[in-house]
Amino acid sequence: MWGVARGIGRWYSAINGGQDYQRYVAHHRRNHPDDPVPTVREYWRERYADADRNPTNRCC
Repeated sequence: MWGVARGIGRWYSAINGGQDYQRYVAHHRRNHPDDPVPTVREYWRERYADADRNPTNRCC
């Protein structure tokens, strides 16, 4: 039962961008090692601002 609940939690997190910041940090450290890594707050602020600047078809 707990395995199913954890699976649903991981799925829900994945569709809502739960791992996006961690992947971004890994990419940033790999490709821009001398630049400071933005905070979680800065990352999401820029991501939402970029979505507003460049609207695309979205489900919601």
